[in-house]
Amino acid sequence: MPITDNTPKKATADDAQPVSRTLARAFDDDPMMRWFFPDDSSRGAGLGRYFTTLFTRQYVHHGVCERTEAAAAFWVPPEGQEKAVPDAETIQELQDILGDRAPLFRDAVKAAAEHTPDEPHWYLAVIGADPATQGQGHGAALLRSGLAKADAAGLPVYLESSKPSNVPLYEHFGFTVREELQLPGGGPTLWSMRREPRTPAAGRR
Repeated sequence: MPITDNTPKKATADDAQPVSRTLARAFDDDPMMRWFFPDDSSRGAGLGRYFTTLFTRQYVHHGVCERTEAAAAFWVPPEGQEKAVPDAETIQELQDILGDRAPLFRDAVKAAAEHTPDEPHWYLAVIGADPATQGQGHGAALLRSGLAKADAAGLPVYLESSKPSNVPLYEHFGFTVREELQLPGGGPTLWSMRREPRTPAAGRR
């Protein structure tokens, strides 16, 4: 695949199609998404609808959404976290997309929410890059952009990941594992991670 522009820019509602398409590709091998969408033949379409719903109904309104030509990230600052909770219509839409996996999704979201820190923080809700552009720095560029905003606010960052290979990647950017959770219903392991805010004097990696 040719080299694509990895400069972060704001993602708007008009970007829903490329953003959801990119994230569907990025999360195709994610353990939690494979648990929610176990059918290989329909996973891509299901993930596309799932991320379109989250983006257009939640994060584009209450979060900080950025994208490159081959990646996307949804962040939620402290002031947006109460509003970013899905409303009844969004929940219904997600349940329709997930079908008989909806109860597993609901239980997983509830279990993760019980471990969310009480302190003010930035939350990295979603980040993913098209695997066809691996090595071009798209995910790292979006990660650095969001972390810079959290650092400017002097706030820690929190995330969850169900992909073991992503844990050392996040550790490289200053995150540490807070907890290792086993999702209910035989779900995958979820690592909750936290990163302390950095000041310019502390330098960056």
